[in-house]
Amino acid sequence: MDIFKFGGASVKDAEGVKNLFNIINTRKENLIIVVSAMGKMTDALEAVCNAYFHRAGETAEALERVKAFHRGIVRELFGTGGNKVEKQVEDLLQTLEDMTKEEPSLSYDYEYDRLICFGELLSTTIVAAYLERQGRKAKWVDIRKCLITDANYRNAGVNLELSARMCRQAFTFQDTFMYVTQGFIAGTTTNQTTTLGREGSDYTAALLANLLDAEEVTIWKDVPGIMNADPKLFEDAEVIAKMSYKEAIELSNCGAKVIHPKTIKPLQNKGIPLFVRSFLYPESHGSVIRELDERLNLPPIFIDKGNQLLLTLTPRDFSFIAEEKLSGIFATLAKYRMRLNLMQTSAISFSFCIDLHEAVFRQFIEELHDEYEVLYNKNVRLLTIRHYTDDAIARMTEGKKILVEQRSRLTARFVAEE
Repeated sequence: MDIFKFGGASVKDAEGVKNLFNIINTRKENLIIVVSAMGKMTDALEAVCNAYFHRAGETAEALERVKAFHRGIVRELFGTGGNKVEKQVEDLLQTLEDMTKEEPSLSYDYEYDRLICFGELLSTTIVAAYLERQGRKAKWVDIRKCLITDANYRNAGVNLELSARMCRQAFTFQDTFMYVTQGFIAGTTTNQTTTLGREGSDYTAALLANLLDAEEVTIWKDVPGIMNADPKLFEDAEVIAKMSYKEAIELSNCGAKVIHPKTIKPLQNKGIPLFVRSFLYPESHGSVIRELDERLNLPPIFIDKGNQLLLTLTPRDFSFIAEEKLSGIFATLAKYRMRLNLMQTSAISFSFCIDLHEAVFRQFIEELHDEYEVLYNKNVRLLTIRHYTDDAIARMTEGKKILVEQRSRLTARFVAEE
């Protein structure tokens, strides 16, 4: 049994759904297809959630963009005239709209997971219906009934033992050899929707592979494999044909977009290889991540992570930044689900770089203000060079104002102004 994961870019329009069918059409082995929200629909649903939760008065307008997008894809794939999938999609959209008419709770994270899941529910409904129409009946599975988590909304922890039992009950391969299910989302024992962290569909695929003992996982991307740089930023970016689990974890933790940071551990634990291939050129071999005996001579790998927030905290009483202070700062970061990407300490200050999350930014800063003088730079970039050279550093930092710099044996990192 194999796992195929298709991200938002691969199903961003009707042609993408048709291409997904072409890729899986020759498959005769047992297969689970994990699908993300279509195109930029997670961003669009975040706009719905933010408007709804903050009562911004723009909820209906934001929701209309979600509706129009999915209705357009349904028309292109199935035409009009009351077909089954059209009703299924309309029912989901109506449920979403009804939710936004309710009074929001006091928890942004809870509301986020409750609304954001519709991107994956809609995409998998459409994909499963299209496969069936083309004669490849794939059973649709609600992953929220299979991957069971705690109630840590927006970054839920998976109950592996219970999830394994539920997954084996759902993915039996007795009445079908192909399933379609959602990435990114999961559920609690009380049927509340949770999510596994932004871009978490890769993690879903890895978890399913681990729990169901898959032979391999393939992530279908718009790039020809794992590359040493974003080809949109570096014209001479090259494909890295193979990579170890350890190197992949380092890159994903530094912000490489090719895989979600949590993806590797479930695969490494059972020695399951991860292939990264292009949905644009499915005949190409792409890249593989697996346990390697040899030490690879890798080129400099460039990672450019935007939408960052750089903060410097100084205690108002000029006390030292010691373990007590740091534990309090980390607790605040955890409270607001802030991911720490880089940190640097001095005697009486602590600087760190995190993903900028506008929805809770002001509240987060105000809480820190109680104890610290807070300086911050919004919309900075975190530049990372793995296996760096002097030439590579010069190339990536040329003409940029560097605010923070760090170097270790293999990795150089810089926080730069936009």
